[in-house]
Amino acid sequence: MLPARLLLDIVRSLPGGTVSLELRTAEHDVELVCGKATFHMRTLRSEDFPPFPEPDAESIVSVPTEAFVMTAAKVAASASRDETRPVLTGIFVSASERELRMVATDSYRLSIKDTVLETSLSGGFEVNIPARALQELGRIAAHIEDQALSVSVRENQVLFVLGGTILSSRLIDGQFPNYRQLLPENFEHELRIAGAELTDVVRRISLLAQKNAPLRLAFKPGELTVSAQTPDVGEARESVPVPFQGEPLEIGFNPDFLRAGLEAIEGDEVLLKLISPLRPGMIEAADGSGFQYLIMPIRLNV
Repeated sequence: MLPARLLLDIVRSLPGGTVSLELRTAEHDVELVCGKATFHMRTLRSEDFPPFPEPDAESIVSVPTEAFVMTAAKVAASASRDETRPVLTGIFVSASERELRMVATDSYRLSIKDTVLETSLSGGFEVNIPARALQELGRIAAHIEDQALSVSVRENQVLFVLGGTILSSRLIDGQFPNYRQLLPENFEHELRIAGAELTDVVRRISLLAQKNAPLRLAFKPGELTVSAQTPDVGEARESVPVPFQGEPLEIGFNPDFLRAGLEAIEGDEVLLKLISPLRPGMIEAADGSGFQYLIMPIRLNV
């Protein structure tokens, strides 16, 4: 065994060419030679390394790699990074028959991605997997082509087998929130908007939403005005046509969260669903691709 971080730093610093490794038992180290550079790294006790788990043949479910990785990537940004609430740092994964669903939330926003698989799965599972583990799986999959992804779920652990690589992760203990209760049954307004145009406007105006300033969305018949103001910095506003009808409505959102939701939509149009200034809003893909993004509003000062 070798110190992983040290070995990685050394390899990254090498000039290139052939690298040779030699275990020197008597010296209790490994000699690494590349060109004229020589390193000696002390070995660690192999007995101290925990035994690597083996996939349970009876629990293995084969899942299309691209569908699994893509679904995780859609929702990963909404997973919490607050380790004091570990249950929210994971992605809830549900797989059965031809349905794959992943959900993530940090309590300020909620992402749901449903993916319909071309063929039925041989089994199913519902687990809360650390978002970091699924992001690492995505990085591994990016370098491996045309390989089936095998998923093996145990009592408190999940194993991913892809090509010659095995990734193991502990599952997150605790009950994942009942996200279905958070989804409003009805909305007062459902607006179909050109996604690229709205996303560009939000990106521009967000530049002036600094120091925790909200991004304001003011709706009136036929028009949406996006604005932001930060004291001692400046302000900005821009209007776009939207099919809004009814009494004027103004709602505030975290600019980063709103932009992330819009950028996750790949189709030409988005559905923006609203109830009131103090109720959460919903962003969906208008093409029915199965992505939903619920975002909590920020109370605006008049």
